[in-house]
Amino acid sequence: MTVARILAAAVLLAAFSGDAAAQDWPPRPGQPAVDPHRYQVDQHGFDMHRLRAQADQREAFARQLALESRLNRLEIEAARQPEPIQPPAWRALRTPEEERAAREAAARRRASTTTGVNQIDAWLDRPRN
Repeated sequence: MTVARILAAAVLLAAFSGDAAAQDWPPRPGQPAVDPHRYQVDQHGFDMHRLRAQADQREAFARQLALESRLNRLEIEAARQPEPIQPPAWRALRTPEEERAAREAAARRRASTTTGVNQIDAWLDRPRN
């Protein structure tokens, strides 16, 4: 009797195992064999996976191009000839008379600027009626 029970339990377990439970009921007569909504969801899922893979490929390609352009720029900069060092420009030497004339001209310019500013200050400080 116990052997019969074990055998019956094994048959029932095999009948309702994983593959059988995962299957859907057969469609009713007159209805389509494929659920259009489930099919559309699957298509959208596949499209999303495909688009994500394309985006990842494009991102990797953009990183590769950026790295290559940076390396090319560094190679070009390294291949440049360095500019020669220019000595600082020396001031032109003048005679003492030319130096005195330059100092006097600078003093005259400062004095004329000061008088112009003083006139503006006097006009701004005038008494208002």
